[in-house]
Amino acid sequence: MLGHTVVALVDNIMVGQLGTAELAAVSLGNSFLFIAMSLGIGFSTAITPLVAEADGENNFEAGKSSFKHGLFLCTILGIALFLMVFIAKPLMYHMRQPEEVVILAMPYLNLVAVSLVPLIVFQAFKQFSDGLSMTRYPMYATILANIVNIVLNYIFIFGKLGMPQLGVVGAAIGTLASRVIMVAYLWYLLSQHHKSRPFVLHIKLFQLSKRMLKKIMSLGFPSALQMFFEVAIFTAAIWLSGILGKNPQAANQIALNLSSMTFMVAMGFSVAAMIRVGNQKGLKRFRELRRIAFSIFLLSTMLAVIFAILFVVFKDALPKLYLDFDNKAEFADNFQVATIAAKLLLISAVFQISDTLQVVVLGALRGMQDVKIPTLITFVAYWLIGFPISYYLSMISDYGSAGIWIGLLAGLTASGLMLFIRFNYLSKRLIEANTE
Repeated sequence: MLGHTVVALVDNIMVGQLGTAELAAVSLGNSFLFIAMSLGIGFSTAITPLVAEADGENNFEAGKSSFKHGLFLCTILGIALFLMVFIAKPLMYHMRQPEEVVILAMPYLNLVAVSLVPLIVFQAFKQFSDGLSMTRYPMYATILANIVNIVLNYIFIFGKLGMPQLGVVGAAIGTLASRVIMVAYLWYLLSQHHKSRPFVLHIKLFQLSKRMLKKIMSLGFPSALQMFFEVAIFTAAIWLSGILGKNPQAANQIALNLSSMTFMVAMGFSVAAMIRVGNQKGLKRFRELRRIAFSIFLLSTMLAVIFAILFVVFKDALPKLYLDFDNKAEFADNFQVATIAAKLLLISAVFQISDTLQVVVLGALRGMQDVKIPTLITFVAYWLIGFPISYYLSMISDYGSAGIWIGLLAGLTASGLMLFIRFNYLSKRLIEANTE
C-alpha cells in the first residue's frame, strides 16, 4: 500500500525542485485523480474478503468466481473513472485556483488520468492476491513500479539522456509507464506460483453470473463510497488551500503526502484485518475473529504513536525534502511553504491514531462483509462533522491552513470512534449467536 504513495512522494519531491507553482500543479491534478482512485481502490476491496472466505473454506470455484467477476468490474470501472476525470478537467478553471497552477496541471492530468485504467486493474489482482494471503507479490510489483517511476522521472522531468525537459508532464509519463509495468509484472508473478496459477490463467472474463456480479457490487460500491467520503474531504482540503493561495496549497500538498504515507501503512494493517477476519468468518471461529482483530488494532495503534512522535520531532526537517532552498529567487516562497507545512504536520501527528483506528476497523468490518452501516458512519463523520469545521475555520475564521486540518482531525476522530463501536457490537453479537 505504501508503494502507491511513494509514486506520489517521488513526483512531489522531484517536481518540487522546479518551484512551488509546479508542486501546487501536481497537487491540483492529483486531487482529481485521488477522488477517482478512491472509488476504484475502495470498490476493489470487495474481492479480498470473498477470496479470503473461500480460501478459509478451501473452495477454489468460489474463489476463482469472486476474482474473475471482480476483475471484470474493476476493468470497466477503471475505464469509466478515466473518462470521468477527463471530462471533469475543465472544472479547474472554475475553482478559484491560481491561474499559473491550473495551466501547469492540465497536461499533467491528461496522462495521469490514463494511468487509472492499469492502476484499477492492478488493484483487482492485488486484492485477489491479498485474499489468498499472498501479500508479497503485489509488494514486489509496486517496488518495481517505483524504480521505473524514479528513473523515468529523472529522464523526462529534467531532460536527461538527450530527452526534452518536460517538467510536470515528465512526472506523468513516469507514473503512467510504471503502472502499466506494475500490472504486467504482478500477473507474471501470480501465473508462476502453484497456488495462484489456476486462478489467473484461462480466465473466461465474459462468462459471467448475474448473482456473483450483484454480490460483488453490493460489497464494492459501499466500500468505494467509504473511501470516497474520506479521500474527498482531503481533496476538499486541497481545493480550500488553493483558495488561500499557491503557497498554502503547496504546503498542504507536503503535509498531505507525508500523512498519506503513514496512512498507507495503516491501510496495510487494514488489509491484514480484512484477510484474517475473512478467514475466521469462513471457518466460523468468531472468538478468534474478535481476538485477531483486536490484536491488529493494538499493533497498528502502537505504530501510529511512533509516526506521531516522528512528525512532531521532524516537523521542520521533513518539508525541506520537497523544496530547493538553494534557489534564491524562490527562497521567500519556499520558506513560507515550509513554515505552514510544519504547523500542519503537528495537527497530522495528533490524528495519526484516529486515522489508523478508523481505517483498520473498517478493514475488519469489510472482512465481516458489513459495509452499509460503515458507509453511513463515514459520511456523517467526514461531511457532517469534519468538512463544516474545515470550511468555517479556514474560510471564515483566521485559522487558515491550520483550520482545514483541524476539521480533518475532527472527522477522522469521529469516524474512528463510531466504527470501533460498530465492530465491538457486531463481533460480540456473532459470538453470542454462535454459542446459543
